[in-house]
Amino acid sequence: MSVLFILIGISIFVASVFLAAFLWSVRSGQYDDDYTPSVRMLFDDTKAIPSINKTQNSTKLKR
Repeated sequence: MSVLFILIGISIFVASVFLAAFLWSVRSGQYDDDYTPSVRMLFDDTKAIPSINKTQNSTKLKR
């Protein structure tokens, strides 16, 4: 039974080390993406929809 308490203590210690390492990496900017914002406009695939003015179309049809 005492081994169980030792293993729980070790697992809590290891989990806290991983949490501390994760928080350190987030605060130091390891997950900041510097590349994607600079090339985002190159991959923009939205199409511009041309606006149709009804008065122009009606005058062209009457002529």
